[in-house]
Amino acid sequence: MTAATPELLTVPEVMSRLRFSRSKVYDLIRSKRLVSFTEGRCRRIPESALRDYIRAQLEGDF
Repeated sequence: MTAATPELLTVPEVMSRLRFSRSKVYDLIRSKRLVSFTEGRCRRIPESALRDYIRAQLEGDF
């Protein structure tokens, strides 16, 4: 039985998936290139926002 992929990701989970540093992930959030929200002290990134970011990077100019 496989575990379902969470719909909301934490910053460390995004760091792991992208292999980016914490500061790079927060830079993406600050620049609004990666959508996120906070609830209390918890920041969450929707998995769809991560997919959108990756798609935008792949479609960008090289």
